[in-house]
Amino acid sequence: MSVPRRPYVLSAALFLLAAGCSAAAGGTSVPRGADGPPRPAVVSPAVSPSVSPAPAPPKEIPALGPRTRALIPAEARQAVVVTGEGPDSDRSTVAFYTREDPAVGWTFAAGPWRAHNGRKGWTGHHVAGDLRSPVGVFGLTDAGGRLEDPGSLLPYDEQPDFATSGEGFFGEPLEGSFDYVVAINYNRVPGRSPLDRERPLGDGRGGGIWIHVDHGGPTQGCVSVPEERMEELLRTLDPEKSPVIVMGDSVALNR
Repeated sequence: MSVPRRPYVLSAALFLLAAGCSAAAGGTSVPRGADGPPRPAVVSPAVSPSVSPAPAPPKEIPALGPRTRALIPAEARQAVVVTGEGPDSDRSTVAFYTREDPAVGWTFAAGPWRAHNGRKGWTGHHVAGDLRSPVGVFGLTDAGGRLEDPGSLLPYDEQPDFATSGEGFFGEPLEGSFDYVVAINYNRVPGRSPLDRERPLGDGRGGGIWIHVDHGGPTQGCVSVPEERMEELLRTLDPEKSPVIVMGDSVALNR
């Protein structure tokens, strides 16, 4: 009797099927997508590390040259800037600047205000009677006047001795000129009344240089501004901020 061979045929077929699956699994072919050949891998471009911009330099007071800027003390946080129209002019303008953060620098705060200075203009070497205002940077530490203290932050010396009379160079009345004053620390001892007459450089170098109330004409060497501006200065100049005055004609200040 012959024995059917179908089981052997079936076994051979199963063996080939198993070999085919094993070969496919161990091959190196890359599966293809439904839309065609494989796409190359996308490589992201290298990203450079961000570089912070350099900080901006501190802001300077406009129209001041390097020599003048160097005279302003590092601790000064307030500056009254008086700019004369010319070396021989008695007219000038006043602006006020603050420096709350040295890294930021100076910021314009008030002005410009009209002002007068010495009858004959400005000088880098002031002497008594030359009728010129001294050029330079000077501290502002003391105030006073004939009238009651309007709220000055600086030490204020109220005295009847600040009263004045007479006429100015053009016949304008001088009365009330010293109702409010701030002493400019040129040839004087800081910390004393503006009326103090001690002159560290000697009497020949002049003194008694103040910011005071404008009387409508030039001065002996002081700087004068309208009365309302004097009151504003007295309420603003803060001894804790080491205020200074920067004064001179525009050409001198630009050096």
